[in-house]
Amino acid sequence: PFSVERRKLMRMLGAKVIVTPKAGKGTGMVEKANELAEKHGWFLCHQFETDANWKFHYDTTGPEICNDLKSIGSDLDYFVSGYGTGGTFHGAGKYIKEKSPDTKIILAEPGAANLIGSGIKTDRNDDGSPAGSHPAFAAHPIQGWTPDFIPLVLEQGLGLQDEMVEIPDGVSVQTSQALARNEGILTGISGGATMWAAIETAKKAPEGSVIVAMLPDTGERYLSTPLFASIDADMNEEELDIARSTPSWILEP
Repeated sequence: PFSVERRKLMRMLGAKVIVTPKAGKGTGMVEKANELAEKHGWFLCHQFETDANWKFHYDTTGPEICNDLKSIGSDLDYFVSGYGTGGTFHGAGKYIKEKSPDTKIILAEPGAANLIGSGIKTDRNDDGSPAGSHPAFAAHPIQGWTPDFIPLVLEQGLGLQDEMVEIPDGVSVQTSQALARNEGILTGISGGATMWAAIETAKKAPEGSVIVAMLPDTGERYLSTPLFASIDADMNEEELDIARSTPSWILEP
């Protein structure tokens, strides 16, 4: 399931968090949400299907990127994005392409779940929701990215991308950790995946290219996930040696 921190934060904010079995994957989550909304008369966001999703990014995220670069007299050569619902890629990408046709859009997805790369479409119900799990899906560690179906919001934006990038296993966590240690940027696993794709793009780009990659998440939500699995809470030997280097207040294990 999603990180413990995410669930606790939602409950802290007053939400009821209904966790579905892992076997159901993303399609099971969507099916359960539909059932609950129908039974209890609740509003269902349909974030994977609604045009309001990508249009919001068309109206806000895309213009913000373009206006910020315009304010410093800079062009945009590459826009790099992964996808969860596909709203950022579709909406911001559509706006960017309209205002800057020469900008290349790079779309990334996990190598273990290369749904777009497979060329296989998602079967859909009448409302656009997935009718079943995608055959190219396999479990991956990038929470918030790439469910086991191609969201309709994403599918309707396909064609905007100039290149697809597959994220290898392990590099998302490694890149997130490197960003924290070397740059002071504490981002989540998906942020590490996006940055890895941006770095790979930069390796091939002409010198002086301007690349935009968004990291819209914080690492603090992932303390209970593989992102922090190698990070100890207790002092290690090096830290104990530092503590013992002066005589007062040594907390021995």
